[in-house]
Amino acid sequence: MPRNLAIGDIHGCLNALTKLIEFVDVQDDDQLITLGDYVDRGPDSKSVLDWLIEQHAAGRVRPLRGNHDIMMLDARHDPERLPRFLQVGGDSTLNSYAPENTRGTLDDVPTIHWEFLENCLLPYFETESHFFVHANAYPEIPLADQPDFMLYWEKYNDPPRHDSGKIMVCGHSAQKSGIPKFNDNAICIDTKCYGQGWLTCLEPETRRVWQANQAGDVRKFFLDEADCWKN
Repeated sequence: MPRNLAIGDIHGCLNALTKLIEFVDVQDDDQLITLGDYVDRGPDSKSVLDWLIEQHAAGRVRPLRGNHDIMMLDARHDPERLPRFLQVGGDSTLNSYAPENTRGTLDDVPTIHWEFLENCLLPYFETESHFFVHANAYPEIPLADQPDFMLYWEKYNDPPRHDSGKIMVCGHSAQKSGIPKFNDNAICIDTKCYGQGWLTCLEPETRRVWQANQAGDVRKFFLDEADCWKN
């Protein structure tokens, strides 16, 4: 059966992403939902975006928008916002585009990457039982009416069930333990891959978790077993 598979904040960690896709044994008919923050902090944002663009063109991924992706676009459109982008990991992003032995600039980013970030990222995605956002959502507001602050910037805060009755799956709030944070209403799967943590893939319907890190280590468990796997 095709699976819905959510992947947390990648942050330029191509090695972990490649290993995770292999470990999960992703099939062509599986639906990948990536939760945003593809760039910054990790070493290879360029190749992560190359992979996403390829998967999106093949119809295999639903890519959400993250706040770091927004900051990269903001830096392009407004030079005054460039220093902030660089402070939060944008220097690593630009260096992944740089010609050898040089420092990268916004001009090194190819047009196809800007077009993907500008036009192809989603604010949210829904299945019959779950909805997916980068950061958070007000429980009493329909997803189509959520403000940008909640969708992209607000931290996970042990939320109540959304009025739709669906369970929220989000990223954004990095879990230093390396373990997703969850209650009966929501699951946060940002497990700080860029900070010697793990990149997480979740099958929401079964609550099964796969993880990989930049060193190539892998592990899998169900959410109800999560406490046994804390770093």
